[in-house]
Amino acid sequence: MIKNIIELIVFFMLLQAAQKIGAGLSTFGLAGAGVGIGVIFASLISGIARNPTLKDELFRTAILGFALTEAIALFALMMAFLILFTF
Repeated sequence: MIKNIIELIVFFMLLQAAQKIGAGLSTFGLAGAGVGIGVIFASLISGIARNPTLKDELFRTAILGFALTEAIALFALMMAFLILFTF
């Protein structure tokens, strides 16, 4: 009887540990999105420095890239919260 209770407690502890590890690993997408946003705006600055007449068009493209990259970060954050609070 006591052995079954101890096994059950250990099982739930392992389940919680796996849950926390999975949520932590899913936040690596946030780091990737941060790097992606940095690359986008570094390219924007470089492009404007090379050809200032295309500033408006480059800015529009950079904002679109920023929005798509930020969406990936939000999906990664959403997955972390889903792992933490639903399983």
